[in-house]
Amino acid sequence: MKKNKTARRNFIKLSAMGIGSLAISPLAGTVKESMGINETTTKTGSKLQIVCLGAHPGDPEFGCGGTMAKYSNAGHAVTFLYLTRGEASDPGKSYSEMASLRTKEAAISCKVLNTSPLFAGQVDGNTKLDKTTSEEMTKMILNLKPDIVFTQWPIDAHPDHQVTGLLPLTAWVRSERAFHLYFYEVNTGVETMAFTPTDYVDITDVRERKKQAMFAHKTQNPIETYNTYFKPLEEFRGLEAGVKAAEGFIHFKPKGDSATIIGLQ
Repeated sequence: MKKNKTARRNFIKLSAMGIGSLAISPLAGTVKESMGINETTTKTGSKLQIVCLGAHPGDPEFGCGGTMAKYSNAGHAVTFLYLTRGEASDPGKSYSEMASLRTKEAAISCKVLNTSPLFAGQVDGNTKLDKTTSEEMTKMILNLKPDIVFTQWPIDAHPDHQVTGLLPLTAWVRSERAFHLYFYEVNTGVETMAFTPTDYVDITDVRERKKQAMFAHKTQNPIETYNTYFKPLEEFRGLEAGVKAAEGFIHFKPKGDSATIIGLQ
């Protein structure tokens, strides 16, 4: 990596690609490079295929709904791939009843963000990470032909979140890193652990739209959840990025774009 690309605070405006966000990418190149966006894509207006995985309806919206709103605003195709339908989220209701409620909430939320919902068919609280499931998920992800995949950070207190992080990681490895892979955080300090972002996206201008998508998940006590966890997190990541509100990500870089250790060749 060239020396002039190793500044710890490398702020890059992304207006050219239509996302209009502000990002920091420590020890990395430009965010266009790290997100797999090249000049050909920008000039031709080609759509990027974005796949964002979540263990339950609401996870992608709460974790990185602002960034997904920016992608859809820019004309890119965004698919939310939910591992489960949130069947086990209310012990007072049957699995089928909760699945129906949360599927409807996901549909409303995706409409707000202009994304497409897709369900992987696993069961809330009983998600699987085995050879068969990994092969099925790899096939499902690759069939979507993603340029970029976002998923949950697997170092997490929730077992479903762990599985959701590891399945696309397996797909990334098996596909020989055919897409860019980013991890997002949810309820950091309570669920997500040891999360140190490599990249940030300024979501200030889409924050209200993200809230609207989150608040569509009425079964999840969204107002209290937002005020307790996500509003402070957005503002904290914003402080780190030098903006009002931001979402943070960890980027698993392609082999050819791996960061070097400063001072060593």
